[in-house]
Amino acid sequence: MLFAVDAHAIGCRLTGNEVYIRSLLTAMADLPGDWQLLAYVSRPEAQSVLPARFRRAPVSRNPFLRLGADLPRRLRRDRPSLLHVQYTAPIACPAPIVVTVHDVSFVEHPEFFPLGRARQLRLTVRRTVARAARVLTGSEFSARAIARHYGSFAPEITVIPNAASPLFRPLSPEAAAAFVRSRFGIGSPFLLCVGDLQPRKNQHGLVRAFAALLRVVPNRDLRLVLAGKPTAFASRIHEAVRSSGAAERIHLLGFVSDEELLYLYNACELFVFPSWYEGFGLPVLEAMACGAPVACSNRSALPEVADAAAVFFDPASCEDMVRAMRGVLLDDELRARLKRLGLQRAAQFSWRRTAERTLAVYHAVCNAEFLPCQQDVAFAPLRRQR
Repeated sequence: MLFAVDAHAIGCRLTGNEVYIRSLLTAMADLPGDWQLLAYVSRPEAQSVLPARFRRAPVSRNPFLRLGADLPRRLRRDRPSLLHVQYTAPIACPAPIVVTVHDVSFVEHPEFFPLGRARQLRLTVRRTVARAARVLTGSEFSARAIARHYGSFAPEITVIPNAASPLFRPLSPEAAAAFVRSRFGIGSPFLLCVGDLQPRKNQHGLVRAFAALLRVVPNRDLRLVLAGKPTAFASRIHEAVRSSGAAERIHLLGFVSDEELLYLYNACELFVFPSWYEGFGLPVLEAMACGAPVACSNRSALPEVADAAAVFFDPASCEDMVRAMRGVLLDDELRARLKRLGLQRAAQFSWRRTAERTLAVYHAVCNAEFLPCQQDVAFAPLRRQR
């Protein structure tokens, strides 16, 4: 049985989409069975990233050519048993479709997107979901949102959580701090936020809260590090930094590699994730897997993913954000507890388990069997295990 995956995101620095498909395929390569996988790729980098077990086939980097011509032509020739895509399937697809929809922020919060991009996603995702044999998503929060908007015609929705890469692990704090000083010229202590520079991630709110934090902990030589690639909205974050009164303590690193992120997570005093909307929130688990204490937004899927292993705040309240950050920074016992619970929480998620369940969906779709949507063990609340 041949399964096909649209893996064009690998090498494109598409952050969450790229991490998802790269991690999924890496874990799938270790799964046994009489099946094959064909990955459609757009970048030379994908050749070295993809497991040797899988076949590759090139498709255009241009999304219009890829979805309108290349993929339909390749699918007719390769004749896979199904095609797995993220969000958008090709216009003509002769194979059953499995689509991963990480979130529907483009419907629920179109203000976070360039106007044309939000419209495009509303059209193409709706069409893809209507034609799909199965929809996958990473959280119960996203599953409810997908059902709310597409429930009248959507197929079965299966929740399969994501996980932090095995790369993310605790390192010596001293070694991590030395790397960050050498690579980025940033000394400790610092707060870290990871995510594309865009309104949905709420970095501008964090910048304001950080400036306020400095006024209530004046004796701490704190810095704020924002790691994430610029977008069309990046100028707003740069303006927030310039007008904050604390610009000399705020560092914007742009896109950083996973290897660099490993050291940043391990060296940070606190990981802060103030996002308005997340279908999962993978950076929270990555930080926890490195032993970083986490303070994050209480919105969307983040309470579901972080559970009892984080301090939560209202991202709309500067005061609440400052309270959460100050509480973690000044309470050594709380910091130690968050580190311990974060490591436990991150360990409950596994890309191998994600790959096993995804492969089971592939077989179920091809065999037209019913696969019950069971809650993954990773979402068993941490508080029940203490």
